[in-house]
Amino acid sequence: MSHPSVARRYARFVLGLTGADIPGPVTAKAAALMLDTLGSCLASSREDFGRAVLDSAERLGGPQESTLIGTKAKAGAASAALANATLAHGLDFDDTREGAIVHTGCVAVTTALAVGEAVGASGRAVLEATIAGVEVMCRVGLAVPGRFHARHFHPTSLTGSFAAAAVASRLYHLTEDQLVHAFGICGSQAGGIIEYLADGSWTKRLHPGWAAHAGVAAVILARAGFTGPETVFEGAHGFYQAFAGGSVEGTVDGLLGTLGREWELEQLTLKPYPCGSIAQPYMDCALRLRDKHQIRPADIATVSCRTAEGPVPRLWEPLAAKHRPANGYAAKFSLPYLLAAMFVKGRASLAEFTDEAVRAGCGASSRRPPARGEPGSSTGRPRLTHVARRGRGEVSRQRFPRHL
Repeated sequence: MSHPSVARRYARFVLGLTGADIPGPVTAKAAALMLDTLGSCLASSREDFGRAVLDSAERLGGPQESTLIGTKAKAGAASAALANATLAHGLDFDDTREGAIVHTGCVAVTTALAVGEAVGASGRAVLEATIAGVEVMCRVGLAVPGRFHARHFHPTSLTGSFAAAAVASRLYHLTEDQLVHAFGICGSQAGGIIEYLADGSWTKRLHPGWAAHAGVAAVILARAGFTGPETVFEGAHGFYQAFAGGSVEGTVDGLLGTLGREWELEQLTLKPYPCGSIAQPYMDCALRLRDKHQIRPADIATVSCRTAEGPVPRLWEPLAAKHRPANGYAAKFSLPYLLAAMFVKGRASLAEFTDEAVRAGCGASSRRPPARGEPGSSTGRPRLTHVARRGRGEVSRQRFPRHL
């Protein structure tokens, strides 16, 4: 007997999951994830990018079945998922699964709410669909840690459509075969490059929106009889070959084996700061040094950060541009700016990421310390070093982002 495909094993988990299978702490964490996601959506709905995507979703239209968050308008479920998922991720204040480096709530929660409203699903059904989507999305990313970014793709964008398809399939009551086809269709819609790093443009914000739209569309197509390749993940021309550069059969088997026994949702981090998650351990280190040693910006000669190779192009390079980010969004991925915010103001709230705040240099345009990355062991702890003008150095270490 041949081994079931990866897509089929995911489909069996997604459609077979019941409320009784889900531990209480997982359900509670999922509820917190939904609230966190809704808060991000509401905050984004007042921003310029939020208004743009909400207006666009209204124009895309469809039956008036799913709410565009932050407005009184409704649109088709796929259009609402596109807008709301963009809102959820747009401020970079959403959850993260470290290791996979995926943001799950922006896709899974918004898809569950949009489709759930369209079909009149219960709150319990929406919550369970969200959990199923998060479990799939995390595992699709955890199979290849760091490899999507290394090939210049955004992991949330690549993995998000599979989560959305998982969510929507439960609420639209697909069969196992239909969901397998939907996953196959998702593979041909995957994409999302990280060139937004060059100028702080808005495309990263759109990535989960487009992925959510793709997942809902894939489910609707599959329900109507449209087919997709069953070997979408592991095939010779499949998802991992295309986007990660090779087969990951053993790793995927191990992750599939934990479905229903280990819950990736419990490992999600809810961010304390609205910026890139990989920068946040360094920001915490800076804040501790500032508070413990009463460090003033004028005292600082240099700041050095020990890091793995992978984050260097996203946080430090090109260094001149990172020292002077083009706008508020670019500043979210500039570690020199983020450290300056912590040393100067002792915080990194939404107010520190307006274009005006960035132009003002966070109040420290003439006092911002030189900052550089020092690539080291991928397993080493992030380390931030402060060197005062009198030659004394202070060190703080934090391996992972802080959980809220």
